[in-house]
Amino acid sequence: MPAAATLRPDPAVPHPLIPDLEVLARGVLEPTGFELRSVQLHTHRIPLTVQVMVQKADGTDISLDECAGLSSPLGDAIEATGLLPDAYVLEISSPGIGEELHDDRDFRSFRGFPVEVHYRDPKGAEVRREGLLLERDAESVHLNMRGRTKRIPRGDVIAVRLVTPTGEG
Repeated sequence: MPAAATLRPDPAVPHPLIPDLEVLARGVLEPTGFELRSVQLHTHRIPLTVQVMVQKADGTDISLDECAGLSSPLGDAIEATGLLPDAYVLEISSPGIGEELHDDRDFRSFRGFPVEVHYRDPKGAEVRREGLLLERDAESVHLNMRGRTKRIPRGDVIAVRLVTPTGEG
C-alpha cells in the first residue's frame, strides 16, 4: 500500500498578498527614484517577514542608508492599508549574490558569472545545472559547463540565480 502523500504549499504559487504589496511598494519607491525588484513573504518566520528587494532606477544597488531611509515610508504605507494585521518584520535590501536574474540588463551584466539554472527537461522533470553564464538570446540560456556550451530553451527555464561556484558539475 503506498504511503500517504504529504501536502506542502506549492512554491510556484505566490502568496496572495504579494501583488498588493508590490503595487504598494512601487507607489512608495518609484517617486523617490528607486525600482522594485521583488517582494517575498517569509511566512515560516515568526513574526512574518516581508522582504523587499530594491535598486536604483538606473539599475545600480542602493546603500544601507538608502535602505534604512525607505523603511519608514514603506512601513507606514503597509500599516495604513491594513494588509498585514499581525506583527511582521520589514526587510529592505538590494539584490546581490544568490539573487535571480530577471531582465536583459541582468543577463548582460552577469555574463561570465557562475549561475544555477533551474529548468524542466524534455520529460518534465525539474533539473538544476550550474555553469558560467554565456548569454541569453531569444531562444535559449547558454551556459559554459566545463568548457562545453549547454543551451537550455528559454521556455523550459524556471529561474536563473547567481551562485558561489561549488567546483562540482
